[in-house]
Amino acid sequence: MAASGHRRALDRFRRLRALSRAAGKALPGRTRIEHGLAHAALATAAALVAYVPTHALGLKEGFWAAITALVVVQTEFAAVRSTARDQLLGAVIGGVVGAAAAMLLMPSLARYAAAVAGSILLAWICNVASSARLSAVTVTIILLVPHQNSAGQMMIARLSEVGWGIVAGIGVTWPALALSRRKRRAEGKQ
Repeated sequence: MAASGHRRALDRFRRLRALSRAAGKALPGRTRIEHGLAHAALATAAALVAYVPTHALGLKEGFWAAITALVVVQTEFAAVRSTARDQLLGAVIGGVVGAAAAMLLMPSLARYAAAVAGSILLAWICNVASSARLSAVTVTIILLVPHQNSAGQMMIARLSEVGWGIVAGIGVTWPALALSRRKRRAEGKQ
């Protein structure tokens, strides 16, 4: 009984997503351009806010902060919050699993495969399946990207860079979306 209810809910969600996509594609060209420009400005500002101060913050690979900010920026704050949560939890799970796997005495390819699978499984076990891919990406960064420091230091660096990118993405998006809501309300009252 629970499985059929879950299946119906998934079907409703899929139909709603398809309707939402269709509505977005039906927007007039001018509206798409306006929304696209607004999102581009927001994403660019978040990426710059995330990237520019990274060296002053002691983050050596600031591009990870910029990438995270770009991923976090959305046009609805609920989406920003959930994406930020997924980014952070994925980085934490992948960082811990990747650092632990780096200490295993097994061939590097087998260690990498086990860590990717383990990070995805752990995300599912922790009921944050939406963070599973991001945890595997963090494992990949820790185990496959050449670095000078220990895996533990790299994990801390990645968590710091992702955390800063999340702060920048939310810090730019939240006030912009609040202003947009206020503007829409004011226009509706006229």
